[in-house]
Amino acid sequence: MIDLAFEKQWRDLLKRMETRFGMPMDLNGLIFLIGVQELGQHARVFKKDEKVNLMHVGISVLLLPYGYYKELGRDGDGWPHFERIKDLPQLNADEQERLMKEATLGYFERS
Repeated sequence: MIDLAFEKQWRDLLKRMETRFGMPMDLNGLIFLIGVQELGQHARVFKKDEKVNLMHVGISVLLLPYGYYKELGRDGDGWPHFERIKDLPQLNADEQERLMKEATLGYFERS
């Protein structure tokens, strides 16, 4: 069953971000942006391994409110580090996507 109100919220967020950044956005793009935001460093070109780490930061931050991760602090370069404190439930691909979209909407509502 499709949750029309949820889908509208999601589309509205994507439109706002597309307008702000001048390019189409998707869930992965938003997770990356959240990672960059949480890193808190000036805008720059990131290396491939840094991009992977930024995705991890974004996912960890999104799942903090659900109790799956806790923040351990920052390293000497200012990168945040997290620890998984409970396992994620077994979810199929659609359920995983829904969880991450809900978490992303929540993040931008709190920001």
